[in-house]
Amino acid sequence: MLNIFARASVSRALDPLGHALLRAGVTPNVMTVLGTVGAIGCALGFFPAGLLLWGTFTVWGFAMLDLLDGAIARARGHGTPFGAALDATCDRLVDGAIFGAIAWWAFVDAGNLRAAGAALVSLVLGQVISYVKARAEASGLRADGGLIERAERLIIALVGTGLEGFHVPYAVEASQWLLAVLSAITLGQRMVAVAVSAREAHS
Repeated sequence: MLNIFARASVSRALDPLGHALLRAGVTPNVMTVLGTVGAIGCALGFFPAGLLLWGTFTVWGFAMLDLLDGAIARARGHGTPFGAALDATCDRLVDGAIFGAIAWWAFVDAGNLRAAGAALVSLVLGQVISYVKARAEASGLRADGGLIERAERLIIALVGTGLEGFHVPYAVEASQWLLAVLSAITLGQRMVAVAVSAREAHS
């Protein structure tokens, strides 16, 4: 949903920075890898250690770099097939690190099996949601949209860890169960979209 309502505004805000980075010799792929390595390192370093606030703010900061690779590509005037594949691959790696680290914290540090289970459910559903879209597009079908996409998943997860870091009880558990439910709905919406697209393609 954020992709629909916020993409144009965010792009306009970041485009000048994208031009500046391009002039400095920074490529979209370099920015993608930098954001990925930073987000994974911070997620795995801070969340399992119980440093939820450190994890929340550093992961969020590096995740924002993911927006800059697109701004640099627009400044350059084009993206590349390899860049698109690299970006999608890195997104999956970051998501795995974040939700895996949250699940580890919930299991080991907090001893909250419900929160850990919800985090693992959210992780699996998030990966499948992305896979459905990629597989549908590879078959010439559409599977866009849905209630929540990657940006919303990260926001919900990091709001939960941030609030828990500020000692709001059960914030991680609540956010992860909310995310699991919304992700399940989104998966259903995408499968319906694929089915509709397939019928249209054969009609």
